[in-house]
Amino acid sequence: MANNDNVDESRRSFLKKSGYVAGGVVGGGVLGSLIGVNFDGKEEETKSDKTGVPTQERMYFTNQKDFDVLSEATERIFPEDDNGPGAIKLGVPYFIDHQLAGAYGYNTQEYMQGPFHQGTSFQGYQSRLKRNEVYMMGIRILEQKYKESYDSSFTDLEEDQKDKLLKQFEDNEVKMRGVQSSEFFTLLFDATMSGIYSDPLYSGNLDMEGWKMKEYPGHVGSYKDEIEKDEFINLDPTPLKDM
Repeated sequence: MANNDNVDESRRSFLKKSGYVAGGVVGGGVLGSLIGVNFDGKEEETKSDKTGVPTQERMYFTNQKDFDVLSEATERIFPEDDNGPGAIKLGVPYFIDHQLAGAYGYNTQEYMQGPFHQGTSFQGYQSRLKRNEVYMMGIRILEQKYKESYDSSFTDLEEDQKDKLLKQFEDNEVKMRGVQSSEFFTLLFDATMSGIYSDPLYSGNLDMEGWKMKEYPGHVGSYKDEIEKDEFINLDPTPLKDM
């Protein structure tokens, strides 16, 4: 287990890259690129209990090992530290699972007919593969490379070993078919950050802990009772289900 200094540095390093994601997700309250419509054009639906709280059930991943590798990878992107919980405790793996089962994972309502060439950073998604296919291939290659390098499963390795191989994906040092490994890493990174700061309605940001770490108030309908007060006001975050 890495010490707190290393974990803090890992989080700081990843969050430097995540500023545009965190700002877009938290500032807007709901997700833009990850929350879409379902195949029939209806609003994406997430399983929830009678209180409206999303349940932690897999909707896309059928193999427990694949889901475990995904979970450990998200935890290295946003590890638990003294500031608060990491990706796993925040429900990020279930958030990603639910997104891959819906419009985001199947690239619904996106042009997917090609031609498929290596694009620029301004052109967005350029692969013939659906996002859920990219995830499955990336996760299984990740596990395979760990076995080749360390004769062990990804989930059993030390944090620095996991970071080293994830860095190889980020730096395009891993060969993937139909997509660059850096594109898989970017999808994983962006979805992890989105799951941390999404409304809990979408299965991430459990107990609004992601918002609490940023002191984000959530979905406040009006500030008319507070706007003219002189003192600084701390507001408990409000989820969509309470609106």
